[in-house]
Amino acid sequence: MSSGKRPLTAAKPDALFDRIVTILEQARGNVVRAINTNMVMAYWLIGREIVEEVQHGKGRAKYGEKSIEDLSLRLTERYGSGFSATNLWYFKQFYLAFSDRFQIPHPLGGESNKSIVHPAGGESAQGFSPQLSWSHYRALMRVENREARDFYEREAVAGGWDKRTLERQIQSFYYERILKSRKPEKMLTEGRNLTVPAAPAAEQLKNPYVLEFLGLPDMAAFHESDLERAIITHLQRFLLELGNGFAFVARQKHIRIEEQDRYIDLVFYHCRLRFYLLIDLKIGELTHADVGQMDGYVRMYDGLFAAPDDNPTIGLILCTEKNETVARYSVLKDRKQIFASKYMLCLPTEDQLRSEIDKERRLIEAAKESEK
Repeated sequence: MSSGKRPLTAAKPDALFDRIVTILEQARGNVVRAINTNMVMAYWLIGREIVEEVQHGKGRAKYGEKSIEDLSLRLTERYGSGFSATNLWYFKQFYLAFSDRFQIPHPLGGESNKSIVHPAGGESAQGFSPQLSWSHYRALMRVENREARDFYEREAVAGGWDKRTLERQIQSFYYERILKSRKPEKMLTEGRNLTVPAAPAAEQLKNPYVLEFLGLPDMAAFHESDLERAIITHLQRFLLELGNGFAFVARQKHIRIEEQDRYIDLVFYHCRLRFYLLIDLKIGELTHADVGQMDGYVRMYDGLFAAPDDNPTIGLILCTEKNETVARYSVLKDRKQIFASKYMLCLPTEDQLRSEIDKERRLIEAAKESEK
């Protein structure tokens, strides 16, 4: 009599491996979709609460702004990053853009200890697709025309578009081109058959929005290659060992510039001269875009983190080309330069930096050769 169990010896090892991979990938995909669904739903609900609270401000011009700022401070203290005043305004705009999706009851009697009821069963089909993430809806929110917004949402689901593909279609006026096309069906078919490589579930879980929503640390290892990690670790140790007054602040510091997530490799603070030093490592040739990006980091850091009595932030770009290491300090041209000479007394020289990076790179390359 058969026990109904499949004997392991009857299956080829590769077939068994493939089946297990399929199980794990499906399970991980389900986790990602569940997180996306709950994140989007939570932000919609938060947006609704904010809209109704602001409306209760009875027309006071600054009521909404102050209410948002106070709420941001309290949420950040409790849950960490992800609840800046800017993000809360995004939640508000998200609700306004999709306010007619469904009606969800408020806590009974207005009691804060009662749960807000989420849509269940068939209601979710009229709400938000589990295939689209918060990043997708952030892109859709910027489409003012409702018909166009609904079109992009439907096609993103039908075509399995990732965020970048969706943004590219929006920026290329795909909807308007469809309306003017003599063969709209052909364009729709082509749009739905675009080759969009599926990111592994593990990679999707590293999305900064997901990490913020789950309250997980945005680990530096997610954003560094082996070579970058080794060089950055060495530079961090080198600067602290100089003994010139530097204190370590952050590694892979996450900042958000408009819709883009950026990571500053290293951030230090000079305790005596009172200024921040931002360091970015580039594997390859230094470009004008790299310099412009660093100037953006410097400007943002001065605006968001520097105290009123701090001196201007300094940006340092390190470029490791194959045959040469280049170091460039960056200070915005419209900032006061009176501290430049003092800065140079405590900052490592370009020759020192070049020597340290070249030494570390040679050690890494030698170690890789010995492993072969």
